Amino acid sequence: MIHVTESAGREIARLAQEKDAGEKGGLRLFVQGGGCAGMSYGMDIVEKSDEKDRVFEIDGARIIVDPKSWLFLNGTTVDFKESLMGRGFVFENPNAAGSCGCGTSFSMQEQPQGSETSKSND
Repeated sequence: MIHVTESAGREIARLAQEKDAGEKGGLRLFVQGGGCAGMSYGMDIVEKSDEKDRVFEIDGARIIVDPKSWLFLNGTTVDFKESLMGRGFVFENPNAAGSCGCGTSFSMQEQPQGSETSKSND
């Protein structure tokens, strides 16, 4: 599940209305390669979701996530912060092994394919 704070929900709803996304549109969250930590978050207001997307409706805000990005975003909390230094979305991703200072790029712990073993005690 994607968790959205109240302030992020308000901002998502405002952006969707401003971009005239319609009742089937919302905020698409995705992950792409790149950024200073290896992977980066992406966001876009879209008019509709695709058939295989996961769609969450939280307090009037629609969040749309494609299946590949879902592997990296499941459990993430999306917040929206405003301060004297600026304003923007903030991601708290329990799947990330590390992140860069800007908060929009992250790295994942490498897992052996098909294995969920823990490190040995050598």
